[in-house]
Amino acid sequence: MLTLRMAETESLSGSEQNSIQQDPNQDEASGAAETSSPVAETNGLSAAQQDVLERCLHALTHAKNDSQVLAALLLITRLCPANQLDRVTLHRVFEAVGFNLPARLLVTAIRGSESSGLPPEELLSLGTALLAALSTDPDMATHPQLLSTIPLLLGLLEGGAPVSQKRAQRDTAASPTTEKTHPGAASHHTSKSTSGKEAPTSPSGLGDGDEAVQPPTSILDEAVASDCYQVLNSLCALPRGPDQLLSRGAVPALCRAVSQKQTLSCEKGLPLLAHLLSSSVRHRAWNKHPSELLSLLDRISQNFSQMSDPNHLEMCAQIPQFLPPTGGEPQTQELRDVVGRLWATLRPVVQGRLGSEQLGHVLVLSACLLDLCGWDPAGPPKFCCLLVNRACVEVRMALEEPPGTKLSAQQQHTVTACYRILESAMEQACNMGDSTDSPAQPEVTIAGLSLQQSRQVLGVLEEAFSAIIYYLQQVDLSRYDDPFVFATFRALCAWLAEETSCLKEEIMALLPFLIGYTKHHLRDKKGKGLADWMSKMAVTDGSQAGTWTGEHVLRYLLPALCHLSAEEGPRKVLLSLDTPAVLVDFLVHGWGVLKTQSGKTVNRDPSLETACSALLNFVVTEPERVRTDACFASLDALLSEALPSLLYKSRLLVLTANFCTLGLMINRLKPTLIGLGNSSQQLFFSSALRFLRGALQAVEGEGQVQVSPLWAPWWEEACELWRLSLQALGGCVNTQPWIATIIREEGWLQNILSLLESSCGLPDPHSQEALEEALCAIAQKCSFCRQDISISMKRETADSLHCMPQLRKILMSQDHELWGNNSNI
Repeated sequence: MLTLRMAETESLSGSEQNSIQQDPNQDEASGAAETSSPVAETNGLSAAQQDVLERCLHALTHAKNDSQVLAALLLITRLCPANQLDRVTLHRVFEAVGFNLPARLLVTAIRGSESSGLPPEELLSLGTALLAALSTDPDMATHPQLLSTIPLLLGLLEGGAPVSQKRAQRDTAASPTTEKTHPGAASHHTSKSTSGKEAPTSPSGLGDGDEAVQPPTSILDEAVASDCYQVLNSLCALPRGPDQLLSRGAVPALCRAVSQKQTLSCEKGLPLLAHLLSSSVRHRAWNKHPSELLSLLDRISQNFSQMSDPNHLEMCAQIPQFLPPTGGEPQTQELRDVVGRLWATLRPVVQGRLGSEQLGHVLVLSACLLDLCGWDPAGPPKFCCLLVNRACVEVRMALEEPPGTKLSAQQQHTVTACYRILESAMEQACNMGDSTDSPAQPEVTIAGLSLQQSRQVLGVLEEAFSAIIYYLQQVDLSRYDDPFVFATFRALCAWLAEETSCLKEEIMALLPFLIGYTKHHLRDKKGKGLADWMSKMAVTDGSQAGTWTGEHVLRYLLPALCHLSAEEGPRKVLLSLDTPAVLVDFLVHGWGVLKTQSGKTVNRDPSLETACSALLNFVVTEPERVRTDACFASLDALLSEALPSLLYKSRLLVLTANFCTLGLMINRLKPTLIGLGNSSQQLFFSSALRFLRGALQAVEGEGQVQVSPLWAPWWEEACELWRLSLQALGGCVNTQPWIATIIREEGWLQNILSLLESSCGLPDPHSQEALEEALCAIAQKCSFCRQDISISMKRETADSLHCMPQLRKILMSQDHELWGNNSNI
């Protein structure tokens, strides 16, 4: 039938068809003669074959019906494989047939139409070959009509050529023997494609007529499967390709193809899935198809556990791409079982002898598993110590090389994975170190490490981070945008965030680099350098993670700055590097973002709170620098502007407490002012008093004071700031007596006195001490306030106010002084 249809093509002579249909595997003599021919070749064709190709293209362009189109296309593909056609020829084919024809070829083959005159396998072969060829052009790969064929191609890969339900029902009624159809058949029926260019209709009836049944058990031909994967891979390689594939059901279809061991599913389907899951759609894919992807991961882990040692090492490099992202949905038991199975297979591998490249793949997979489920499923303590030791040795071997030694891309990848293992181990070991004063617990089950093992881990970690410091000391300005330098910087920041006393001198010597590196990236505002690289390599959706900026570098360093600014030696170095100005600029920018948010759109930013903590260390310990450095004047202006607005952002209560405390601590250092402060100062103190007043409330009928509902969720984080604010308020009253007037007029004093009178105790003794200190300062500086306090104190009740001996002492001394003055008069 195919031969008859091809014979209908009048545009080509029989001799030309014969020249095309001759055996491509010609004898050696003929091949040698052709190779030695001086005639120029195009697409690997001789001049004579190129002439025939031109005739075929002419016939294709002037075809009057589908039969002529098919004949010309078959001749072209036999002359030159579709995926080897050059760009110009591709465009000529596209202009002649468009995407409508290959789509109709697929639909006709899938429906099994008997009126097409061609076997379904021929239709599939030609249709997929055309799509594969056209998809090699990026512009054509994203054409809407090609995208509409993606579900058809996925259906073929998932279950072969499906059967139409209509014909299957007709056959079932006609025959007592019911053929079993593929379960996915119904999902592959596709509506007519809309075409930009309709191919002429013909007696062949492509895309219309009666439907026929394709044998349901037929296995997809490898060439057809290869062409299908060619289309999908071409699309996936484009910027929006992964999104297009995800939205068209590629992930579940490919997962089912792999599970059913369909044609080329392991050779081409798994790598395509790996590409998809390594792209920006990774999180969405796991959110949308968790069961299919988890089943796939389960199958991969089972195969991994059954492989021989050489294959183990090869597969170690592939498994990380199929792991779910961290920080997503809560872990299921199925996922924990899969991770446990992977660790069980990895343990003997880690304990064996490995080459450098092999060890790298093992360490990368280990780091990914730790990110996913932590240390619990990793294995016994001895194995965990061995894994950490191997990671530390790898870091030292890579970073302790002489200056100028360049690490290969594979070495950098491995060392970066080792950093994650080091960070995870450090968290566990440092937590163990905090329990050294507890003799009743000689062995704490944090990753199962004993105290002795924890100390051993800290020892090898110290050696590894010493190598990291040595490496960073060699980094010059030209390498500040190197992603590996950033990864190394980040790992060191994680070490410093644990407040360890190790390597203190080395860290102080490295501070100029750390601050200089941070300033460099803060100046990088135009998406260049490291920021540009991070945006290209990001595997999370922009809607989830936001745009990476140079501020992220400072965010990693902030916990370390908070610790270092509390110690005199490092603090002096930080001051010499103008670190407070960097922190103030960060707060100014952060507030600029926050003040545009309202209601449920307000997002807490812990980094702003950490920056406040570091600045608070400078304010408390370096009063002269605060009085003279212009950045602290800018900070004071920021706090005066922000605090009144923050009162109405309840989600930011901890940040509000930080701003309030910082502002009061700065104001207590200002020179004494006669008369009232300016309007900005008055507004700040009025806002601070309203904020502090809302922390506690009396419980009716119980004689107790409790934390207010607004403060209760944040009290653990904000209570120290609240107490420090009260102490700073007392200091402000001592240096700025006019503040006592606001304290009285705002009703803060009367509110506190009423609270104390109605209760027999505050939530804790520290809060009572802080309140007493503030009341003492107020009583000393303001006679009206002292009178109000005395009136409350003279009431004979067993309340909290009478439990403040220092306040009682001040009131008595003031009364004696006043009585003495009256006597003299």
